[in-house]
Parts: sequence; structure tokens; C-alpha cells
Amino acid sequence: MNDVAALPLDAETKVIERPGDHKDELRLWLRLLSCKMLIENEIRRRLRDNFEITLPRFDLMAQLDKASAGMKLGELSQRLMVSNGNITGLVDRLVEQGLLDRQPAPNDRRAQLVKLTAEGRRSFRAMAASHEAWIAEILGDLTASERDTLMRLLGKAKSAARRAIADDDKE
Repeated sequence: MNDVAALPLDAETKVIERPGDHKDELRLWLRLLSCKMLIENEIRRRLRDNFEITLPRFDLMAQLDKASAGMKLGELSQRLMVSNGNITGLVDRLVEQGLLDRQPAPNDRRAQLVKLTAEGRRSFRAMAASHEAWIAEILGDLTASERDTLMRLLGKAKSAARRAIADDDKE
């Protein structure tokens, strides 16, 4: 059995079959995307299996852990880059579980302010410690030097993407 057949079928694998059909930048993008998906899917599975929580709920709790005074739903929506409706559904479920508290915002009764309960903060911090260990395990084959190089190169790629977007917005 050849190596290509052993790989899971994804966009990057399809490119491997005909590399001459694609520019290096596209192949790089597909490599980044496949790495992101592999890691994200594993983190989703581990959160579900170990804590019975979804990644979006974990991400919402992570935002609130940094904001001890709480956050408005609209601000959470912007930070997580999802619709207000999605945030409302996530918040509803976490309130039902006793992990979040929701109150009218003090300066704007139309807005909702949410924050972690004591149980929510304790629960999130346990999940966050495991999450950090899982990421370290998943990326554990990289040396410190390789991680530094990858961080530097991804930073450069991020800057290039921001410039390209800014240039495109000017047109």
C-alpha cells in the first residue's frame, strides 16, 4: 500500500495526487487547513469525551474567564465571530448547567451581561489545563526550535494575509 492511499482523504491528499496542478501557495494553504482540522477534530472529541462539552461552549467560557466583570452578548458574538443567535443558544445551555450567570447590563437594560459562575470558572480551568496538555501532546514531536520557527513563519504569513486583505479593501 502506498503512502498516499494510507492518508485520510482531504483536500491536501487530493493535491498530492496531482501536485503539478497547484501552486505552492495553494498547497501550503491546504496543509495549514488540514493541520487545523486534524487538531480541532481531536480537541472536539476530547472535550466531548472528557468533559461532555462542545468546543464552542469551551471557547465562550475561555472568553469569559478573561473577563471577570462579564461581557455583553454582542461583544462575545464579535470575539467569537459568530451570530448573536448562536451566542444566545450557547449561553442558554451554559446557564442551564449552572456554569454561567446572565443579568441585564447595568448601563443598558436591553443588553445581557454574562459571566462565569464560581462552578463555571472551576470547571473551565480544569478543562483549560487538559486542553493545554492535549495541545502539547499533539504538537509534542516538534522541537523548541521548530516551534519557534513555525511561530515566526506563521506570524509572517498572518501579516502578509492582513496586508493582502487591507490592499484588497482599498480597491
